[in-house]
Amino acid sequence: MGKVVMYNVVSVDGFVADTRDQPGPLFDWYVNGDLPLDESGQLTVSQASHDYIRPFWDAVGASIFGRHVFDMTGGWGGKPPGEVDHAVIVTHRPAPEGWDPEAPFHFVHGIETAMATAQELAGDRIVVVAAGEVGGQLLAAGMVDEVRMDVAPVVMGSGKRYFGSVDTQYVLEDPDVVIQGSRVLHLCYRVRR
Repeated sequence: MGKVVMYNVVSVDGFVADTRDQPGPLFDWYVNGDLPLDESGQLTVSQASHDYIRPFWDAVGASIFGRHVFDMTGGWGGKPPGEVDHAVIVTHRPAPEGWDPEAPFHFVHGIETAMATAQELAGDRIVVVAAGEVGGQLLAAGMVDEVRMDVAPVVMGSGKRYFGSVDTQYVLEDPDVVIQGSRVLHLCYRVRR
């Protein structure tokens, strides 16, 4: 089994979106560089960011998201974000009516089922968990090995927290990756066991 990584862009004060679920300027660094990050060419980042993120994205076999994010994005048009092979959606509801059953999305109930499904799909590749409520639940359940943050130089003031509603203290190891991109700081921490 591959490792499980909680990942997202985050503000300096710990938010992944504002109170209206909008990222605001958090994603500005995705379009301020010269190197294309994905096949669309719409995401262009600095050399430092590209060299850090592209190999990470290439190593991901499955991602886990909550249904709220899935609905907000319109299911990413049927293609998991970051060019990932599979997306597992934690939900109490079935796939949306008219959803393409061939799309690489798996709708499951509960974080344990989501993790088991994602690990089976990913094999020895990385499972990425979107930070926020579902990510916080998986961290609290002891299922996260690593926390990766792309810290944008933004203070949101309030909004959706990176760790969701986690109300217990967790200690992370010292960062083993600290990379400065253009308008972003990439950090990686292992979860202390």
